[in-house]
Amino acid sequence: MFAAFQTLLAAFLAVLLAIGAASARKLRHRILSARSRNSALWMLPGPPSSSWLFGNLKQLNETREDRILDQWAEEYGPVVRISGFLNSPIVFPTDTRAINHVLMHCAEYPKPHSSRRELEKALGPGLLCSEGDQYRRQRKVMNPAFGPTQVREYAGLFIDKAIELRNLWAEQDTVASQPTRLNVLKGLNMMTLDVMGIAGFNHDFEIMSSHRNAKANELTEACDAVFNLPNRTPVLLFFNRLIPVFGIYLDETLRRVEHSKSVIRRIGARLIKAKKADLQREATKDAESGGQGRRSPQGRDMLSLLVRANVAADLPSNPRLSDEDVLSQFPTFLLTGHETTSSATAWCLYALSQTPDVQHKLRSELLSVDTDRPTMDELAALPYLDMVVRETLRLHAPVASTMRVATRDDIIPLSKPFIGQDGVEYQSIAVSAGCPIIIPILTLHRSKAIWGEDAYEFKPERWQDPPAAISSLPGVWGHLMTFGGGPRACIGYRFSLVEMRALIFTLVRAFAFAPAIDPSELRTRPGIVLRPFLAGAPNEGSQIPLMVTRFQDW
Repeated sequence: MFAAFQTLLAAFLAVLLAIGAASARKLRHRILSARSRNSALWMLPGPPSSSWLFGNLKQLNETREDRILDQWAEEYGPVVRISGFLNSPIVFPTDTRAINHVLMHCAEYPKPHSSRRELEKALGPGLLCSEGDQYRRQRKVMNPAFGPTQVREYAGLFIDKAIELRNLWAEQDTVASQPTRLNVLKGLNMMTLDVMGIAGFNHDFEIMSSHRNAKANELTEACDAVFNLPNRTPVLLFFNRLIPVFGIYLDETLRRVEHSKSVIRRIGARLIKAKKADLQREATKDAESGGQGRRSPQGRDMLSLLVRANVAADLPSNPRLSDEDVLSQFPTFLLTGHETTSSATAWCLYALSQTPDVQHKLRSELLSVDTDRPTMDELAALPYLDMVVRETLRLHAPVASTMRVATRDDIIPLSKPFIGQDGVEYQSIAVSAGCPIIIPILTLHRSKAIWGEDAYEFKPERWQDPPAAISSLPGVWGHLMTFGGGPRACIGYRFSLVEMRALIFTLVRAFAFAPAIDPSELRTRPGIVLRPFLAGAPNEGSQIPLMVTRFQDW
């Protein structure tokens, strides 16, 4: 019997190797064909390839991606050629007209299939992963949940949860009397997860309460597992991105992500089932009262709006979402909706700890407000707070870059010509189908050509008289690329901005923040978002440690 098992196993491995070899041949043929079609791109200036197999990809993966792209842009100009897998060309433009062209023509420049597949593995088939008609259908149904009126209703929730986090930090034994080292990112992650639970699904996950009572929370652990990838991408994970057959074998990282997805999906399915039952009961009561019944004040969360809009009588059948489509949005908004805001706010507190004068000026403005529960309009009316938020989202955008790929031959226009390696002046870039393009968010935000010689400095005052050059940046908000641009710009940017303002308002009024580490110790690793970690403790997870002291009584 054991011999039979060995024979069966050998046959299975042979089939697996055959599939893998066929996939590799197909991939190699596709890449070499793309290289041939895009041969003109080799006239673009760019860094020399460091590997015949990985090109410059290992440099991007094993160094600080945001900084190395900055270096290449400064050295090689507004349009750079980077070597990808098997040295296939990748276009890396910092020319704003070129980037605007790519973002505005999102149907011709979708996210690469491999990127969508990786996002879907981590988040499920939600809005971030969809393209074409599926994306437009999902976006149309979801837009009402993220409009200005709806976000205004969340402002009180943001303040309430920010105050809960303030009180949680204040309970530390030494915060009131002396500086205490806290990982501010951890607390902010808990707060934003709680907010997404209530605003998104009318369900309080009570993560901050669980932490206060020293109880484990499976949702927190699941979210951490999805975002906390190893310091270096495992070889198997890298090949799995390129050749799907490698996904048959799951290493420890992939198993952890798969388990986390199952936890998040189970929680989402339970909440969606309960929400549909609530709305059905509401509809039944309304019908029994002839439409005169008093509607519940509940049900203004995103999930209620999504489910209610999806079953509306006046909605055409085509835009409706299936139950699976609705479920797929749960991990997308839960994970990205909390992670981006908590990361940006943590970096803001870090930047304030490095600039005491800025922190003092901001706190003075915040303390001039005679309530600790301001409205959204009162938060928006604080000019220096607005400048601090803008400068944080410029210098510490949670997403460093994104990718697009051409689906057809195209001519990408440029705002200024450049000289190729052949000595010829180019007024545009000719790309062929299959050519990948990097949208370098942080590189644009730190371009000295746009922002001046102090582009790397945290200076909120620059927003009093911002440089005219930023008007060319095609972002959806504030002449920044933080929330993307074009038809696929971030649907939740208003939500994130108001939540971030509420957090900074509450925390900076209550605490003083000072450095806990040397700045050189703080590094970032690329992923769905840039996650910070300590160089001396890369396996201890994401963290931004600060020295926190209670500033005043409340």
